[in-house]
Amino acid sequence: MDLDISRDSLEVYKALASQVRIDIIQALSEKRMSVQELAKKIDLSPAIILMHLNKLADAGVIGFERQGHKKISYLKVDNINIHFPKTIYPAFAVYDTQVPVGQFTDYSVTPSCGLAGKNDYIGKVDNPTYFMSPERIKGGMIWWNNGFVEYQFPNYLEGKDKLEMLDLSMELGSEFPFSNNVWPSDITFSINGTEIGTWTSPGDFSDIRGKYTPAWVPDNVNQYGQLKIVRITNHGSYLDGQPFTDVSIDDLDWRQPTFTVRFAIKPDAKHNGGCTIFGHGFGNYDQDIQMKLFHS
Repeated sequence: MDLDISRDSLEVYKALASQVRIDIIQALSEKRMSVQELAKKIDLSPAIILMHLNKLADAGVIGFERQGHKKISYLKVDNINIHFPKTIYPAFAVYDTQVPVGQFTDYSVTPSCGLAGKNDYIGKVDNPTYFMSPERIKGGMIWWNNGFVEYQFPNYLEGKDKLEMLDLSMELGSEFPFSNNVWPSDITFSINGTEIGTWTSPGDFSDIRGKYTPAWVPDNVNQYGQLKIVRITNHGSYLDGQPFTDVSIDDLDWRQPTFTVRFAIKPDAKHNGGCTIFGHGFGNYDQDIQMKLFHS
């Protein structure tokens, strides 16, 4: 589950602001339990437990199912990610470009793989041939198991411009047939042939529906990812504001006509769990792959 600092996430924060509800989450992390079992374990009345369960259910943290006459509770969420507003350096001018996830220019992928558009899958699922379909430009979600997908971003920097910082942001997750909320995958980012670093995605999420994922997408497949922001400066690179690697602006050949961005699952990846990229109309962030060139 992805949260931000906004009113949209307030119900989840309220649901977690209770020791009783924290105790319930801890209990449900061990196994599914009925109201009566939780009441006995936590030493509260079933009526009070049910009140707390309903608050957690309204926030999307737990779900209910029926087993005979019993109401069984279970956890729907494996992890919660909180995204704080990011401070951007305002002193620089910026060129801002978004490239649709279906507008890749090179690829080498193996199943499970596929593309999804606003109304249906694009071509046949698990057939890499359709990654070269002209219809791919309409893709809002793309996924593959092994290999890479590559994009070209225009370089609008002019002769007098000096690149001071580059931001690359995108919504990413792992890839598992259908889904698996605990399925780590090492996703490597490269720009202009220079490897920036590797981020380990924790899973392929379908615990709740993506905010923007179209209704036609089944509940039990990729719903959303995590918004990742890679920032490259003149003193190193950062991931979501935290130190990432030593790669700096000077390591990029940034005077080329385009910036070539690659997302790869390397053959020697420790966690070989595939990659899913969510774009406009899919996932929790209504954006495509975004590149910002901050310049002086």
